[in-house]
Amino acid sequence: MDDKQNTSRVELIEKIEKARNSHVICYITGDRDKFNTQIGEDVIPILFRHLELIGNQDNIDFFVYTRGGEMVVPIRIVKLIRNYCKKFGILIPFRAHSAGTLIALGADEIIMTKLGELTPVDPRTRHPFNPIDGKNILEISVEDITSYLLLAKEKGNVSRKRMHDIYNNLTKHSYSDPKHLHPLALGNVYRAQRMIRDLSKKLLNLHTVTGNFKKRKIVKKIVNEITSDICIHNYPIYRDEAKDLGLNVILPNEELEKLLWQLYEKYANDMELQKQFSPVEILGGHSEISIKYGAANIESVNALDTFYFNIRINEIKTPQALMPSVNVQVISAAWEKVR
Repeated sequence: MDDKQNTSRVELIEKIEKARNSHVICYITGDRDKFNTQIGEDVIPILFRHLELIGNQDNIDFFVYTRGGEMVVPIRIVKLIRNYCKKFGILIPFRAHSAGTLIALGADEIIMTKLGELTPVDPRTRHPFNPIDGKNILEISVEDITSYLLLAKEKGNVSRKRMHDIYNNLTKHSYSDPKHLHPLALGNVYRAQRMIRDLSKKLLNLHTVTGNFKKRKIVKKIVNEITSDICIHNYPIYRDEAKDLGLNVILPNEELEKLLWQLYEKYANDMELQKQFSPVEILGGHSEISIKYGAANIESVNALDTFYFNIRINEIKTPQALMPSVNVQVISAAWEKVR
C-alpha cells in the first residue's frame, strides 16, 4: 500500500506544523447528503479545550473545510484563537464557504491551495413571519430581496415615485396567502444584511490598521464584494481573486500544498464525504443495524472531538411490496471526546 495512504491524520498535522512553524487545529464539517453539519456555536467550548492543551503560541493555524454555518460564530472562533497566539493563519485546502469565509477575513494569513475556495456571504434568514410552504417556514435570501428591488429599478425603469408600489407588492401579506412577505420578515432581512456587513468589517479590523485611508478603502472594497457585489451565492472566490480583493493570501510551496491536500483527502475518506449514503448497502442483508457516523471533527495533535450521528437502520417488509423498504432513524447526535 502507498505510504501516503498509511500516513495518519496526526502525522500529517505534525508535518504541516513543521512546514508552517505553527500549531494546527482542524475543523471539518461534513457535507454528506442527509448528515451534513455546519459551523455552530456548540464548537466553541470544544475549540477552547484544544487551545488550552496547545497553550499560548506565536503562530496558530486553523485548517478548515466547510460549506457554511451560523453567521455570528466566526467572530467568536477568531477572537478565541487570537487569545492564544500572536499570528493567526487559516489553511484552506478546498472549501471555506460562507461562515468559513468570515473566519478567513479574521486571519492574518490565508493559505489557499489551487482548489481553495471562499464564497460571498449571503445570509439566509428564518423568521416566524417568513413565507410558509405547507407547514414549513421558508428561508429568505438577503440578496434575493435586494436583487428584486434592483430588477425593478434598473431593468424595469421604475421611477422613485413608483418604488413604493414595488415595496407594497413585496410585503403584501395575508394569512390566507402566507407565501407573501410580512413587513417584519423584510425588516429581519435588512437587519441580517447590516449584521453581515458589520461582522465582516469587525473581522477585517482585527488585523487591519484602518487609520490609513488606503486601508479603509481596502476594507470597504472587501466588504462590498463578499456581501453584495458578487450576487451568486456559491460563486467560488479562488486565491487569485481573493488576493485581488486585498486579502493577505499566501500561496503554499509545493510540499505544503501536497500536505494540505493529503490531510483534506484523509478526512474526506474517513468521513466518506464523496460517498452517497446507502442504507440498503449498510444493512448488507441484515434486518436491523445500528451505526455511528462521524459528521464533523475538531482535531489537533493532542486531542480529537467528533460529532456523531447514532443511526438505526431497519428493513420494513410489506406483503404487497416487491422490494423491502428501509427505515433510517437518528437516535441521537452529539459531540464526543475521542482523545
